[in-house]
Amino acid sequence: MSDDGRDPFAIPKDMRAMAEASFDQARKAFDKFMESAKATAGTMEERRDTVRAGAREIGSKAVSYAEKNVQASLDYAQSLLKAKDLPDVMKLHSEYVQSQMRSLAEQASEMGQIVSRAAMDATRSKK
Repeated sequence: MSDDGRDPFAIPKDMRAMAEASFDQARKAFDKFMESAKATAGTMEERRDTVRAGAREIGSKAVSYAEKNVQASLDYAQSLLKAKDLPDVMKLHSEYVQSQMRSLAEQASEMGQIVSRAAMDATRSKK
C-alpha cells in the first residue's frame, strides 16, 4: 500500500467501469453475431433442401421421359415388324415421328415448367 492508504496496483473505478462496459458491448456484439450466423446457416440448409428437392424432381422426370421415349421406340420397332408393305412402313413411320414430336414438345414444356418452379422455389427460400 502507498502512504495515502491506496493500493498502487488497484484498478481505478472509472477504468474498471469502462472495461466492464466494453466487455458488455463485446458480449452483446458476439451474441448478435452468433444469432445472425445461426439464422444464415438455417437459411442455407433450407435453400439446399429446396434445391435438392427440385433437382430430384427434374431427375425423376427425365428418367420418366427416357423410359416413355424408349418404350415408344420399341413399340414402333415392333409395329414395323408387322408392316405388310412399303406404304404401310411409311405410314407407321409418319405416325411415329408425329407422335414423338408431340411428346417431345410436351416433355420440353413440362421440363421448362419444373425447372422454372425449382428456380423460383430456390429463390424464395433465400428470403
